[in-house]
Amino acid sequence: MSNKPFSLVPDDYDQFLNKLKEQIRTTQIRTSLAINSELISLYWHIGQAILERQREEGWGAKIVEKIARDLKKEFPNVQGFSARNLKYMRAFAEAYPDVEIVQRSVALLPWRHNIALLEKLDSADDRMSNVNQIDTDDNQIDRNRYHSRERKNM
Repeated sequence: MSNKPFSLVPDDYDQFLNKLKEQIRTTQIRTSLAINSELISLYWHIGQAILERQREEGWGAKIVEKIARDLKKEFPNVQGFSARNLKYMRAFAEAYPDVEIVQRSVALLPWRHNIALLEKLDSADDRMSNVNQIDTDDNQIDRNRYHSRERKNM
């Protein structure tokens, strides 16, 4: 007969639970990064579409305000389609005309970082140099912040 008290929880339960938590956190981070990448890609495509219409059909700056109003009407609970942000999307598409670069590098950065690069750096080479640096350094910081936030919520 064993002197060990009977328990409904297996001995390796803590290790098992920690493994599940880590899988959840890893998936949350990957999901967050995938959503960000899709959003940046959408913003680029919107900016590119506006640029094309302005170049080909001579659309003026006022059309951006109309697009913003119409998108707000269609998607009242979705943020990110203000006239100001649409102008950033246009500038973003103009700054990065190659969608491949956007998908490989720039889409890995949060939108606020992309806006900061557009506002602070005029040269495409300077922006790309910073994108590559931010991609390796800052995303790690963002992942750590996200990871820390999620631990607090669990």
